[in-house]
Amino acid sequence: MDPEVASPTALPTALPTLPMALPTQRKRTCSVNLLLRTLFHSATLALSVFVSLWGIVMCLNIDLSQHTDLIIRDLKYLAPGFGTNWNYAFQTLFLLLSLVHDVLEWLDKQDCRLAARLRYWRDVVFSGLVVPFTLFVSSMFWCVYAVDRELVFPRAYDDVVPWWFNHCVHTNISVVVLIETLLQARRRPRDFKTEIIAVTVVDVAYAIVYYAIYFFTHRWLYKVFGVMTWWQVCLYQLVIWGSSYLFYFLQFPINRVIHGDVEETDNAATGQVTEQMINGTKEMNEDKTDTDAKISSLSKNPWSLKYRSNGSKIENSHL
Repeated sequence: MDPEVASPTALPTALPTLPMALPTQRKRTCSVNLLLRTLFHSATLALSVFVSLWGIVMCLNIDLSQHTDLIIRDLKYLAPGFGTNWNYAFQTLFLLLSLVHDVLEWLDKQDCRLAARLRYWRDVVFSGLVVPFTLFVSSMFWCVYAVDRELVFPRAYDDVVPWWFNHCVHTNISVVVLIETLLQARRRPRDFKTEIIAVTVVDVAYAIVYYAIYFFTHRWLYKVFGVMTWWQVCLYQLVIWGSSYLFYFLQFPINRVIHGDVEETDNAATGQVTEQMINGTKEMNEDKTDTDAKISSLSKNPWSLKYRSNGSKIENSHL
């Protein structure tokens, strides 16, 4: 056997053995992460549904004949206007989308069109609604509570609202955001324009709701507004809007500190993104990248090397 012909064919047989451990390790890591995410989303979704149903039943069962305080009356009839309840609805929706996507991953359907749309709206709801308003509700509630609890959670509520319910809707919500941030990397916005629009719409809509409640009932939904003058109310309103945008923009550098600033790809195993996947479509330059990658991988195949070596031998031979 000619050594010049044998060496090219023997070389490729050792190359595929080097990266074999990497996909296995990556798959094992993704499986563990998927298991943790599924357990977390299942438990927190079950808790959110339970707390939501408990709150609805609690408000419906308030007997106004036993509670003459107008604050309890507001709690019974104006509960849908509280920003805490809005935020809890956003978080419940996010957990539902996340759990459905986790199930699709277990079924190996993460590349289907439904999974792509779920992944898109899951990340938009989390980054554009859950993070900014959860951090706003928790921080603003407990800061004002520390100064004077009567301004946000009067003692009259203690006869109706259990202590654990208060912590579920004002404290546990931030724990959910923290754990989700640790489990799922979101280094950059999924859709910056849509997320900013979501923050703006909720900010404006919520302001319209509680100002409309005041002008129609002459009662503030939160007592903290009642101790302010109108210019202080306007200033406080600007702080509310500004904090929601601040929390939105802060989440991404914090995420990069936790998960590292690396190039991301949109796949179901990691849920990370460098391109927009709306309606299951990708960027045009992906085709070129895939083609170059196929050509590169084709040139490294054993049969390709053998063909090239035999072809050069035939071309150099004389008939």
